Amino acid sequence: MKDNNFLAGTILAAALIVAGSLIYVFGPARTTSPSPDEPAAITLPPFEISLPYSQTPTPGGDILLGDPNAPVEIVVYSDYQCPYCARFALQTESQIRENYVASGKAKMIYKDLAFLGQESVDAALASNCAADQGKFWEYHDALFTIELIDGKENNGNLTKELFMAITNKLELDKSAFQDCYDSKKYAGEVETDTAEAQTDLPPERVSTPSFLINGELVSGAQPYANFAAVIDKFLK
Repeated sequence: MKDNNFLAGTILAAALIVAGSLIYVFGPARTTSPSPDEPAAITLPPFEISLPYSQTPTPGGDILLGDPNAPVEIVVYSDYQCPYCARFALQTESQIRENYVASGKAKMIYKDLAFLGQESVDAALASNCAADQGKFWEYHDALFTIELIDGKENNGNLTKELFMAITNKLELDKSAFQDCYDSKKYAGEVETDTAEAQTDLPPERVSTPSFLINGELVSGAQPYANFAAVIDKFLK
């Protein structure tokens, strides 16, 4: 088990507060082509490093955040291109981490429901490669910070160049990361996670973001209070 700083992305979010339940339904990916006159620039927003959290590989190959013995387990099914997933990760999830994960009351497991296109798969592969170096959740937060600011799907911004730029920011071993990414080391893991979502979630509710809190389904980027109510119910 290694303790690593997880990355809390800074958000220009005054106008991005989620009101109500927002979900992306599992279905065909939307296809949009970037303009050839607008090449993607590799610009990373500033990040702040927060307190360390335990990050432990699970037998299934996922990375658990928090105390493995925490009484409440929160499984997150998400896509790095989903804007509502980004809002949850950087707003609501940050409060869950602070109030429940840091205190040992809850633990979180992220699963890739990568269905919005190839960029979703590529980002998932990159985050799993970061897990090899003990920084899955930092990389996860970096990707969602960038996507929340970008706000578009399949526009060509999630590239290998961007993934490598994030490795620089997080001080990862670039050579090891590149070997992992180029070999598609975790392609099977990403495919398995996506398949599990279709098994673990009700067929009519396979969507992003979705959550199983001690097995109870919560769908959409709902307000923090809604998640807290479910978590507190299990803590009682």
